[in-house]
Amino acid sequence: MSGPAFSYAHGSIDNVLSAYGELAEIRMRPHFMRAEVSYPPKDIVLLATKEEKALELWARNDSGDFRFIRHYPVRKASGGPGPKLREGDKQVPEGIYRITHLNPDSRFHLSMRLNYPNSYDLMRAAKEGRSDPGSDIYIHGKAESAGCLAIGDIAIEELFVLVNRIGVDNTSVIIAPHDPRRVPLDGFAANLPRWAVELYADISREFAKYPRNEEI
Repeated sequence: MSGPAFSYAHGSIDNVLSAYGELAEIRMRPHFMRAEVSYPPKDIVLLATKEEKALELWARNDSGDFRFIRHYPVRKASGGPGPKLREGDKQVPEGIYRITHLNPDSRFHLSMRLNYPNSYDLMRAAKEGRSDPGSDIYIHGKAESAGCLAIGDIAIEELFVLVNRIGVDNTSVIIAPHDPRRVPLDGFAANLPRWAVELYADISREFAKYPRNEEI
């Protein structure tokens, strides 16, 4: 999968923080205050749903509980329901991921790279003889996508600054075809690989840890 190209627009993370850091944190702090979570938090979880085109930010408070912080619309996510299987299929992956690094030089303003393919993706690809499951999957700015989650420039500035503050190791990203707290995931659908039942059960268990906010 072709990810955000490098145009060296900002040059370094320090330059990003100088340009956007203060304003991004000014915008973010009220959301954390309303949720009664200290800023910066200990760790965060991003819940992405493809059908709803939504990204939820959750953060852990001082007592260890996760609280809903805010919602971001996903401006563009190519493909449809179902996991990513190969390079060039333009599918957004589905599963449980981490952020590996922050990219200050994306041609989509800023971006955060996911660890797709993770060990589960690689294991399934090997069993099925898929030699190229794809790579270079990001959460990024702007409003165009070829397998990535595009969330617009303001949103990526806020999340980029936040993830830099707390560290990529303290950030999880869970991507689902739709919100399983609203409608159960159907791993038996005809267009899905047989192992989607197991994958969707894992995704559903993760989403269940974060009670749905009906005001989202």
